[in-house]
Amino acid sequence: MSVLVLAEVDNGVLSPATARIVNAASKLGPVDLFVPGPRAAAEAAASLAGVAKVMVSANSLLADSLVATLSELAVLYPYMVASASSVGKDVMPRLAAKLDIQPVTDIVAIEGKNRFVRPIYAGNALETLVDDQPRHVLTFRASAFAPAASGNTAPVEVLENTVQSAAKLIAAHRTESDIPDLATAQIVVGGGVSVGSVEGFQLIEKLGKILGAAIGATRAAVDADYAPNDWQVGQTGKIIAPDLYIAIGISGALQHLAGIQGARKIIAINSDPEAPILRIADVALIGDLFEIVPQLTAELERLGIKR
Repeated sequence: MSVLVLAEVDNGVLSPATARIVNAASKLGPVDLFVPGPRAAAEAAASLAGVAKVMVSANSLLADSLVATLSELAVLYPYMVASASSVGKDVMPRLAAKLDIQPVTDIVAIEGKNRFVRPIYAGNALETLVDDQPRHVLTFRASAFAPAASGNTAPVEVLENTVQSAAKLIAAHRTESDIPDLATAQIVVGGGVSVGSVEGFQLIEKLGKILGAAIGATRAAVDADYAPNDWQVGQTGKIIAPDLYIAIGISGALQHLAGIQGARKIIAINSDPEAPILRIADVALIGDLFEIVPQLTAELERLGIKR
């Protein structure tokens, strides 16, 4: 049985999340990849291990046209898969409704052809469920899976898509940055409201730059305008699963902890020895972050550690 995966394309470039979704979907069967974007993104997708064929259409960019195109392709596939990202959350429930299928969302593990694991209760529990439907509409949490290798040379097919969108894109507002993508970064340095200001967050950014890390923030820090919205980590932000998460001035509210439970190692820097995040931290540094972080940064610079 084959799987159709909706690729993630950001500003004309294939998102790193796509490699992770392809790797996960390949556990269900041979993977065909649909790329809503330019030919260059399709060529990048064709290099992913496990991809049998790439279909590309530059016309299917908005949610309603994506749903229309995917519903036409769905007759050939028992599995329709996407990332549990903003695009996947927009498109896949619409597709499921159109196909009269109950979707299974935010999957973090695959235990069989129709047996999946996903978090519930704000990530405080894991649910294992069996999807007995003859066809499946699924979204996977990209951070829960390793990326597929490259080196493949799958064929690329251009779809003659005539679907017209009822929506019109008026404008796209982007935050330009040279730091790694937060959702797929291997190292993340996060700051809480205790950082105190935008200037204080520059300590977080400097440490992150040395480590080659993505920058995260709690909702309280974002609401205080210390950090941009796309840095928010947690239940209402981005779910991350880095190899290392450095939490600076973060107490550990349940909503934030729900977004970092996939982190393999957690270092917490906090002045409060009773902070909830210390219960799950692998290493805890108790003290003033405005003393510890500059010292840590200076020592890393002295050792010549720079990524």
